[in-house]
Amino acid sequence: MAERARLLFEGPDWSFDKLRRTHDALAEIAEGELGLDIFTNQIEIISAEQMLDAYASVGMPLMYRHWSFGKHFIHHERQYRKGARGLAYEIVINSNPCISYCLEENTMALQALVMAHAAFGHNHFFKTNHLFRQWTDPDGILDYLEYARDYIAACEERHGQRAVETLLDSAHALMPSGVFRHRRPPLPSLREQTERARQRRVEAERSADYLFDTLLRRESDDETPDRARERRATMRLPEENLLYFVETYSPTLEPWQRELLQITRNIAQYFYPQKQTQVMNEGCACFVHFHCMHRLHEQGRIDDGALLEILHNHANVLTQPGFDDPRYGGLNPYALGFAMMRDIKRICTEPSAEDRAWFPDLAGCGDWRAALRQAWASYRDESFIQQYLSPRVMRELRLFACSDTAEDPHVTITGIHDEAGYREVRDTLAHSRDISISDPEILVTDVDLLGDRVLHLQHVMRDGVPLDEKAREATMAHLRSLWGYPVVLQEAR
Repeated sequence: MAERARLLFEGPDWSFDKLRRTHDALAEIAEGELGLDIFTNQIEIISAEQMLDAYASVGMPLMYRHWSFGKHFIHHERQYRKGARGLAYEIVINSNPCISYCLEENTMALQALVMAHAAFGHNHFFKTNHLFRQWTDPDGILDYLEYARDYIAACEERHGQRAVETLLDSAHALMPSGVFRHRRPPLPSLREQTERARQRRVEAERSADYLFDTLLRRESDDETPDRARERRATMRLPEENLLYFVETYSPTLEPWQRELLQITRNIAQYFYPQKQTQVMNEGCACFVHFHCMHRLHEQGRIDDGALLEILHNHANVLTQPGFDDPRYGGLNPYALGFAMMRDIKRICTEPSAEDRAWFPDLAGCGDWRAALRQAWASYRDESFIQQYLSPRVMRELRLFACSDTAEDPHVTITGIHDEAGYREVRDTLAHSRDISISDPEILVTDVDLLGDRVLHLQHVMRDGVPLDEKAREATMAHLRSLWGYPVVLQEAR
């Protein structure tokens, strides 16, 4: 009877009282034992339909209207109703307070698992990782999304739904090339955004004509090389953020259209760190929920049945099919991240001679909690793999490196399980997680705003790989629509 009294819950049914008690018990472990630093938690229980709606609107609680979100909702709903796909157990939002959506169909054991995973693991990573600290504004994102939703709705009333959707179609197509990959200023506050939008509307109403077109245009051939260099330097060319450049310099956009482009690129920028930290973020969350659930079981707060259900779902998430398995779709970031987090703990507490050779500063230090917190705060996927991937994890996951070039009719194995091979595997895997290499690099290189106004772009090919022709032409059409004049793209090796 005493043992049963200590249990946080029994059976599959959940209640808000059970959720509250379990959250508080998890907080004791996550914050007290692991030393996690988290935003205040806001846990919401949502239905399957609400979860599908969250999928469609990129997981945010507030979002402007666009036809593509409805299209995504219908696609996910049909797949779910047919049984062709399941639903995520939770969605977590990088905001302050940190909002975690838990599916109402989850059992109580699963609710405990996803709270540990999202409300503590992801929450800590969002708050402490240097990329999220530098590039995102969790205190202001919900206000900004509310402003964006209201502003776009007002634009639809003022300029028509078709005009707004057409502009957003083009902006969405350019979102992958609409981010700064280096330092940027934080998101303006809601008050600053509202005031700037008001000033733009006032300026637009004062202008009877778009003054840009009244400027005396000259022939490009009349421009001297020195003037051309000065002009490019003034516009800070080359520029990697296409949406920013079009928003700033397009000869044809109206003020409200420029504001919509800025909203789109700010949202794209907000999600940019998540693309760079998927392995680390999921690895951190999996490690936290695994540790917390076992500690609750050791303390007698959950029973054997609950732990078995939790481990079953944990194993499903971390499944890594072999390369010759029909289900194989690349390395599972959950599996890789969790394996590396557990390995860091092992290296700190039970190092082998191999570990001491590869990680002399980490091996045997004993304080695995501090080592993990330091790794979670200081790295992104590419640098984390380069720093912490050990030969033992490579062997456990059976990793090897291969070379597959267009000139060679065969795939060549270049890295096996020996000293040189381990380093080759580590370098190859780290290289594959570097989005600065995997994402296309397209730069604005020149435009003469007083001349022909032709926008010149350059794609810097990596490993001789050109852009997909069909996708390139479709995206160029959207860019021409926004720019209003011809756009020329060159491929550079």
